[in-house]
Amino acid sequence: MIMSILRRVSCRAALLMVAAVQVAGAAEPPPGPALEGAVDPALRRIASLHAGSFGGKRLRYEAVVEEIIVPDRQGRPAASLVSFSYLQRQPRPAPARPVLFVFNGGPGSASIWTHFGMLGPRQVRFADPVRPPTAPPFEIGDNPHSLLDVADLVFIDPALTGYSRLLPGARAEDFLGVTEDARATADFMRQWLTRHGRWNAPRFLVGESYGTIRAIALADMLSGGVLPPHGSLGAITLNGIAVLGPAFTLGGGRVAGDDRRHLTHLPAMAAAAWYHGRLGPEVGSVEAAMAAAQAFARDDYLKALDAGYLLAAPERERIAARLAELTGVPAPAWLQSNLRLGPAAFQNLLLQGRGQQVGAYDLRYTLPAQPSGGDPVVDDPAMGQYTPGFIAAFHEYLTKELGVGFAEPYLPIVWDRVNFKWNYGASPGVTLPRNDATALAVAMRRNPALQVFVAAGYYDLVTPLAAAEYALAHAPIPRERLTIKGSPSGHMPYLGEDSARALAADLRAFVRGAVRPAAAP
Repeated sequence: MIMSILRRVSCRAALLMVAAVQVAGAAEPPPGPALEGAVDPALRRIASLHAGSFGGKRLRYEAVVEEIIVPDRQGRPAASLVSFSYLQRQPRPAPARPVLFVFNGGPGSASIWTHFGMLGPRQVRFADPVRPPTAPPFEIGDNPHSLLDVADLVFIDPALTGYSRLLPGARAEDFLGVTEDARATADFMRQWLTRHGRWNAPRFLVGESYGTIRAIALADMLSGGVLPPHGSLGAITLNGIAVLGPAFTLGGGRVAGDDRRHLTHLPAMAAAAWYHGRLGPEVGSVEAAMAAAQAFARDDYLKALDAGYLLAAPERERIAARLAELTGVPAPAWLQSNLRLGPAAFQNLLLQGRGQQVGAYDLRYTLPAQPSGGDPVVDDPAMGQYTPGFIAAFHEYLTKELGVGFAEPYLPIVWDRVNFKWNYGASPGVTLPRNDATALAVAMRRNPALQVFVAAGYYDLVTPLAAAEYALAHAPIPRERLTIKGSPSGHMPYLGEDSARALAADLRAFVRGAVRPAAAP
């Protein structure tokens, strides 16, 4: 576990840290007086006033960095969860204004990526998102795509990520698991709603990657019930769940002979081949490339994989030739892999002739094929190139604009002490086959008002769009309450101005459509 312990400051010290910071470039309004202190004077809280334009609407907002103490299963204070809230400042407060609770995944990731890439009021800016600078200085700018015009935003960093820490005597295993994490996040939400007086506000969850599973587990934990792991009635319902980079089966163990992943990887491989010019001129768009791959996967490819080693040699060669046409990887490579080319092999083979490797998290990105350190994250051409800008710019934002001066480091992603020890339901580090879309169907049955929005990038080979579609198709989801959107982006389906603009418009429509008009007084 992470052994660093959150040091809390006194109320007097906390108030000295309160900053009223005006967003750069905003001519008005001037900062107001220092905002009120924390509910508990021992807890840290830093508040500041800003202004910006979001969705074409100019508004003032309050940024609040605050910690909330959540208990373990015995009710003892166990962890400090630090969040970032952005709240519209209005002459007359609107208690029914929606609230979006946002988190990333990993598990082991802080909320920095959605916070500073898509939904926060400020963001890291890349002139070319596919070829970002990898060394400072990095650019910070206003984010017109933030949803602050339609909802308040709360970015949650789970235990042992970001600034969130365990308290002395707490056990890491009480937080490192699907159920344990959901319990802590639900307690955080209950406290946040009470502290900010927002119990009657429409509530939404926005989760990215593993945040898919967290959001679904959280919907169950908030509802509560008689049976374990509940034991009490929560009855906290949600208006909507939005999932970015969907991971309905993340953490699921692989079963021998289970070829579903090869079927669902194929459209993303075709998208990458189209993007990098590896397909014929007759394929006019990325959508056309993916549609052809999807049709082949559901018919001939499915039958060939189902036949296994009994597939006749002529048919095997025909299938390999078609796979080569769809993906740009030569037929001999498909034959050598028994028609089951994995993501790592595809990354190395697609642009082998150019001496380049493509990224798994975003197949548009490239780096020289060799030498590589072999790390699945820092050596990935996508993650290795866009994360430096996010992390450096976010730290600049923390200190210069939000006035955060915490002594402990901000942890963007923790693998060894969190991800590798995660309990998916069997025991720490053990995974089993799972489809969390079935649990989502239960949540939608319990709450007939719950709407679900799913956005995935065409170029994501980690959590492909086709995998999400497959998982959802095999769960009794009410289709009239489900929206699925694909975009020409990667695992973070908002990288790129066109993708971000379209996703923001879709999310605004989703939030507005999932809120029932208030009754007339």
